[in-house]
Amino acid sequence: MTGRSLAFAAPLLGLAAAGCATTPPASQQDAFMARLQALCGQAFEGRVVTSDPADRDMAGQRLVMHVADCSADRVRIPFHVGDDRSRTWVITRTLGGLRLKHDHRHEDGSEDVLTQYGGDTAAPGTASRQDFPVDADSIALFRRENRAVSVTNVWAVEVRDGLFAYELRRPPGPNQRHFRVEFDLTRPVAAPPLPWGWQG
Repeated sequence: MTGRSLAFAAPLLGLAAAGCATTPPASQQDAFMARLQALCGQAFEGRVVTSDPADRDMAGQRLVMHVADCSADRVRIPFHVGDDRSRTWVITRTLGGLRLKHDHRHEDGSEDVLTQYGGDTAAPGTASRQDFPVDADSIALFRRENRAVSVTNVWAVEVRDGLFAYELRRPPGPNQRHFRVEFDLTRPVAAPPLPWGWQG
């Protein structure tokens, strides 16, 4: 290499070295997804830990979540309430963060009127908790289906040592809401049947 070539290459080599030296660690959301993916194939029993009267019926049934389907960019978690296999939580990577959607099905596999609602993360969150404020499409769906009480929903998912939690909150006011169900990750249970609408 000539002296002129070396003079040209040196700054580029310096930039490359600097880039390697300042590469950020894995994001909080990457770590969160890795925690979910580490549970893939396992199922866990849980319980409602909040006291909203609206959840009394659910609290009296067997609750099982199953981390049933995982890829690099998506995790699907069916949530079984007694014999009701209509619900699946779907967490997906987006260009800006993570997205939570609720896939609701009828027993014949067809989509419920209220389905595919949720939201995107608005902050990095942590490796153990991500919050999902309601998105514009979901607000439009709720209003169209006379569920305007849900237009301020914020959902959250937690994965930490021994615990998985799903949470719904609405701010204080006439539509205030707090629902939280927690699952014991230290005691896996047998995987339940596939959710309605899944092929197996």
